[in-house]
Amino acid sequence: MAKRRGRSLLGSWSFLIGVILALIFGLLSQYWNGLLPGVTYVLVVLGIIIGLLNIVDEEVTPFLMSGAILVIVSSLGQSIVLAVPVFYWTLQSLTTLFVPATIIVALKHVFTLARH
Repeated sequence: MAKRRGRSLLGSWSFLIGVILALIFGLLSQYWNGLLPGVTYVLVVLGIIIGLLNIVDEEVTPFLMSGAILVIVSSLGQSIVLAVPVFYWTLQSLTTLFVPATIIVALKHVFTLARH
């Protein structure tokens, strides 16, 4: 697999594509009356790929802090913006992408700590 400065190109592209798709799906979900199951699966798989391939050891702590804050604020913010469907579904799709990524990175970090 091609690498660029120690990072996987697949991981970098999956992050970029995942965020763009999450935003697009969030914007379109108001017309679909929610996230379609296929869309949810795509975002979860991209989140897993991001967690597995995109975060290197020195980025774990900043990613976990940012990811946890993003998930918490997005989850809490959904109830506030419920009256504006485009914001609600955009936050929902970003949460769907970042929850699996954050869980994978946290699990990898726990196993790294357990090895030491």
